[in-house]
Formats: sequence, structure tokens, C-alpha cells
Amino acid sequence: MKIHEYQGRQLLASFGIPVPAGTVIESIEQAATTYKQIASESGSDLVVIKAQVHAGGRGKAGFVKLVRSPQEAEEAARFMLTNRMVSVQTGPEGLEVKKLLLAAGVDIADRPGTPNAKEEFYLAITTDRGSRRNVLIASREGGVDIETVAHDRPDAIIKEPLHPIMGLQQHQARKVAFDLGFKGSQVSQAVKIMLGLAKLFEAKDCALAEINPLIITPSSATHPDGQVLAIDAKFTFDDNATFRHKDIQAMFDPTEENPAELRAQRFGLSYIALDGNIGCLVNGAGLAMATMDIVKLHGGSPANFLDVGGSATEEAVTEAFSIILSDHNVKGVMVNIFGGIMRCDVIAAGIINAATKHKNPDGSTGFKVPLVVRLEGTNVEAGRKLLADAKASLPTLQPATDLTDAAMKVCKAVG
Repeated sequence: MKIHEYQGRQLLASFGIPVPAGTVIESIEQAATTYKQIASESGSDLVVIKAQVHAGGRGKAGFVKLVRSPQEAEEAARFMLTNRMVSVQTGPEGLEVKKLLLAAGVDIADRPGTPNAKEEFYLAITTDRGSRRNVLIASREGGVDIETVAHDRPDAIIKEPLHPIMGLQQHQARKVAFDLGFKGSQVSQAVKIMLGLAKLFEAKDCALAEINPLIITPSSATHPDGQVLAIDAKFTFDDNATFRHKDIQAMFDPTEENPAELRAQRFGLSYIALDGNIGCLVNGAGLAMATMDIVKLHGGSPANFLDVGGSATEEAVTEAFSIILSDHNVKGVMVNIFGGIMRCDVIAAGIINAATKHKNPDGSTGFKVPLVVRLEGTNVEAGRKLLADAKASLPTLQPATDLTDAAMKVCKAVG
């Protein structure tokens, strides 16, 4: 589960991590008034406006803007709320923007000895699958795509593993702070932020807790060494643990999710939309991955990951077909079922009934696209016979003898 940046800022603040105050708006008309309020409270005419969507690349896409007047704020809001945001993370279709975060602009100190560089850092905690431990990740290269930094300059990435029980220790945080180049009072500020982020990560069952950038403000009377602030936040949470966190559940924004994926969740299906044209219906996550691999191997492109689970009931299969075919890019469907506890003849009957009852947008019933079915497991011969006998009522149905045969048939059928 993902949340918006403004919600992430609220979480950071609740764990003692300093973030600039901000206000969320949902209409163009609110922009000028909100700008005036923020500018008055901060004593500065600089305000940042940021689109609130579950995707990165906002700045490069023009959906993060610095404004210095109510008119500029209104123009920026109009642009963001009337255009879809297209970035490397959204795909060409982009995302609709429905909320904007307005916050006081923050001056960032220049980095000593590095012309045109600012004191921006990257800080995150996530799970390292290789070491099977949570790890603190940090870099002096903040404010940019950390994936690019990790690929091009892996030596710029600092990794500090967290103790499985005690979590991040103060001496570890101090080491990272010194390695990042913090000095004077900046060190204690950075340590407090790291320890707070680690506590937040553990307390809320996060999958990722990220601050990018973490910045240092210029020296002032109240902060001679500058103030260390988090000015952007990104969080994802373990879906299997959100039942323990009512406050996190309340942050869920269904408008940012794929409607088909939400629909699948209601029926206990694991569905992820992809950009191919071959729908895949499989029972078992590992088998689903193998199915997509073999479709790619034979020149096809999967339109989805869909695991109907071990039971593969007729109701689940019916709903799965409906979800798959709601994607207008789907030109063929491959069903790959292994009958373990559930017998293949029962599964075959369910597939036939579900496919026969499927309702098309024009009001007709039955499949209009090629349907290739591969069965294996208990009572497989009886199941295959049912599929063979169903050709009259389902002319697009093609039974397959094995996984390779199924992949080759569906790829050929969709061209």
C-alpha cells in the first residue's frame, strides 16, 4: 500500500522528524488563498506546489513548481489539476492529479567546495532480500533518482544493516551521519531523524520509508550550523500488516489504484495489470510467474499477473475472466491450472461454465477471443475430455497438452 507525500510528512512529524508545514488543496480556486496564508505564516513569498500522486518524476514532469505570488500559485494549480502527469513511472497514459500540496519554500545551503550543488541527501529504510535484514540506505546524492545513482555510482550509496531485534543503534546512525559529511550540530539532528525513521518503519510495518531529499538550511541565528529537514517523503506498507494499523488504512486512496486490481482484491484474487495483450489466469503465484516467462519466451506479451489461488472455484474463475477481459488490450487468454486438491475435471467444468457465461460489452455471452487452456494434475484426462467436448459451445477454446504447447498456441492465436 502506498500513501501520498503529504500523508508521509504527517507520519514523519508524528515521530519527531522536522518537516515544513503544508496544506492540501483540491481545487484551483483554493490556490491563491492558500498561498497567501502560507506566505503570511512563513514570512516568505516563496511557496512550493507539488502534485500528490503515487508516482515519482514529478519535478521533471513539471508537477513541482516554485511560485512567488497568488497569481503564479493559481496558474500552477490550474496546470496540474487540468493535465495528466506523465513521467517515467506512470507510462504514456499518465496519472490524473486530484490533490496538491502547498508548503513554504525552504532555502537549501550550498555544498562547500562543490559549485552549483546543494546540501541534499537521500535517506531510506527498506528490506534487503539478499541479507534478509532491514537496512538503512543513505547517500549524499539526494534529490535525484537514487536508482540511477546506485547504478552509475554504487560507491555513493551507504548501507547500514539494522539489528533484527534492537533496530538501528545510535552509534550506527552517528557513523552514517559522519560518512554523509554532517558537521557540528547537524550530526545530532541527522541522528535523531535516522532513529525516528527506523522507529516509524518498525512501528507501522513499512516496506519502504524514504526521505528524498533530506536537506540542510543555510546558517541562521537559531541554527548556526543550519537545520536538517525532511522536505519529501515516500512510504509503502506491507499489505499483510495493514489490518493492525487503522490510521494507515485511513490513508488509502482508491483513486490512485488500478480499478481492476481493487476489484480483484474484493474476490480474493491476486491481480496486477501489465501492458501486454495475452491475459493469464493461473492458480499459484510461482506457476503464474512461470506462465508469464514462457509466454515471453515464445514471443508473446503478458497482459497481467493473475493468481486465482489453490481452490480455483467457478465463481473466482468467472470473475477472473471478467477482470482480464476488461482490459481492451487483451487479444487472447491463456489458462494454466494445476489440479492438486481441486480435481481437474471440476476445474474444467468451472472454466467452461465461466467462459460460456461471460458477458461481452455488446450484451452477448461467450468468449470472443482465443482461449487456450492447459490442465495438469488430479483427474487430468477427465478434465481434458470436458474441454474437448466443449468446443461446440466455445469455438475459440483450444485445449493444450502441456505448458509449452499452451504458450505456443496462444502466441500464435494473437499474432
